[in-house]
Amino acid sequence: MHPYGLYCHGMKTPTRPQTKGAEEARQQLPAILSAAESGRTTLITRHGRNVAAVVPVSAVQRRSAVSLLDLAGTGRGMWGHDVSRSIAKQRDEWNR
Repeated sequence: MHPYGLYCHGMKTPTRPQTKGAEEARQQLPAILSAAESGRTTLITRHGRNVAAVVPVSAVQRRSAVSLLDLAGTGRGMWGHDVSRSIAKQRDEWNR
């Protein structure tokens, strides 16, 4: 019995991703896709190094785009009181 069994009951324990070699993954692609559909990740290796991962689509679904208008005014004061002088100073630094 697990020493923390009483406290872990009903808790979801993270599962380690399954690892497959490239050739094995090619032969077992339908099973790997079914596993991803069930929420499991499979790492694909080549010569012992991880090169790809087949993950559930929920892990990579696009989030809605954030408007850049929300950032308007957030850089105010960033260049000091005299913006043109600050920019000229930066340009001079590049010309050295």
